[in-house]
Amino acid sequence: MIRFEDVSVTYDAATEPAVRGVELTVPEGELVLLVGPSGVGKSTILGAVSGLVPHFTGGTLRGRVTVAARDTRTHKPRELADVVGTVGQDPLAHFVTDTVEDELAYGMESLGLAPDVMRRRVEETLDLLGLADLRDRPIATLSGGQQQRVAIGSVLTPHPRVLVLDEPTSALDPAAAEEVLAVLQRLVHDLGTTVLMAEHRLERVIQYADQVALLPAPGAPLVLGPPSEVMAVSPVYPPVVALGRLAGWSPLPLTVRDARRRAGALRERLSEVAYEDEHSSVTPGAAPAPRLVPARSRLFRRQRDTSTHLPGNPVAAAVDHLTVRRGGIEALHDVTLTVAPGETIALMGRNGAGKSTLLSALVGLVEPASGSVRVGGAVPHRTAPPELVRRVGLVPQEPRDLLYADTVAAECTAADRDAAAEPGTCRALVSELLPGIADDTHPRDLSEGQRLTLALALVLTARPPLLLLDEPTRGLDYAAKSRLVTVLRDLATAGHAIILATHDVELAAELARRVVILADGETVADGPTAEVVLASPSFAPQVTKILAPQKWLTVSQVRAAVGEAEREPEVRETPDREMTDREAEA
Repeated sequence: MIRFEDVSVTYDAATEPAVRGVELTVPEGELVLLVGPSGVGKSTILGAVSGLVPHFTGGTLRGRVTVAARDTRTHKPRELADVVGTVGQDPLAHFVTDTVEDELAYGMESLGLAPDVMRRRVEETLDLLGLADLRDRPIATLSGGQQQRVAIGSVLTPHPRVLVLDEPTSALDPAAAEEVLAVLQRLVHDLGTTVLMAEHRLERVIQYADQVALLPAPGAPLVLGPPSEVMAVSPVYPPVVALGRLAGWSPLPLTVRDARRRAGALRERLSEVAYEDEHSSVTPGAAPAPRLVPARSRLFRRQRDTSTHLPGNPVAAAVDHLTVRRGGIEALHDVTLTVAPGETIALMGRNGAGKSTLLSALVGLVEPASGSVRVGGAVPHRTAPPELVRRVGLVPQEPRDLLYADTVAAECTAADRDAAAEPGTCRALVSELLPGIADDTHPRDLSEGQRLTLALALVLTARPPLLLLDEPTRGLDYAAKSRLVTVLRDLATAGHAIILATHDVELAAELARRVVILADGETVADGPTAEVVLASPSFAPQVTKILAPQKWLTVSQVRAAVGEAEREPEVRETPDREMTDREAEA
């Protein structure tokens, strides 16, 4: 159905091809998952299938790409529209109408389908994607995840033979992501639809793939094979594979179910290791905090040393009985939240639960209908922007909202100037989060994940006491996510409060000490990460599901614990005794 023959793509003004010598065959009725680190050319390959590369993007395509026997060099995107349906990383760039129902019908109207057929397919798609209650809603009023579902639905209604999806679950909550993937499975198995999908959140999709196409590095040959075999050599892999590698399981498990069947011996080893939470002691095999005692004590001593130098109030932010109405809809109702300096909170919940609205209230973009919001003692919506940016910074879901300059270097220079930071501060952050971005690169030429990284660096340059991030891992691979976690941990250690509105349960497990879950604009859970995610299977990370009833959250916890269990028994610190400097250094 899809065939790449020695395909290389070089964009205008680029010195090296974005992809080189790609050989790939995707049979009819298969789901092939395209994986690899950020910036290796996944979006370029997807664009070549739909004809957007090079007809829309420009540049030079060498070799041959055929879809249903149509050569994309001689068939422009509109001549492939009846065969290929495409959903990009940015759903807003996809829409051409104003309401959900109109958007679902638009593609079929363009193909001239009969009205009764259009009506039936719209109803089917509304039900499949859980959009029935949103059918009359203006698209502009939807959350990012709801917009993502509408974008997917709009390409499903024409019943294309090939679906090309670029991170289709990146903005979806876990339940919505499962629904979308279940729909794709039915299309593949029941209708013979061919799906080529790129996705960074492999924990969600790897088990559905018939084959995995790996781009290990820029310019490297593409590797195609069964998922378990490719994951064994891939530089990017989900937590279930990481745990399998750590435990030496072969073949590697791809699902929680398979991993649980093999985890008996590992659970037994872990049950002998006692960890300590930052607030209380924990029994063997129950590890809500990921750090061993020596590392924890050294970290907290560093926090005590630095926190005395931080100006400001003992409370970074306070939300008191907040109600917000947007477009006649009560987006938040009676929400109360207190955020302490140095605290990292994961704000979770279904799409449309009110997470982005809460962040908007904290940064002064929306005014309360009732209740109050204070950030560092100031009322955000009544505070002048030059003063507010020194108190709170927001990285929005759409990074383009913060990007105005023509080059990465110009963006960084402006950020340094606006934040009164040392020259090069922003550029150093960009290099740390996502290496390899040249100074003269235009932000529009970056991938979605790279643009998000740049926007994050712009906000971090000012090192605001309160940092808000709305879906910060969209478009980030596991390596970039790990670098992001390191940066955010360092900020929290220095006393900065962080709130992450995220559907990424693995990020919440790795970084947050506290989870707040919203539903229909109200707070339904607020507590330590381990307690909240264990009580909610939808928000539990893979490691927690695999090793339950033990309370492990991340592979890094397990790796540290396994190393601890293999060492000789030693005297460990108790909660009542402070470590000496010599012990901490050891």
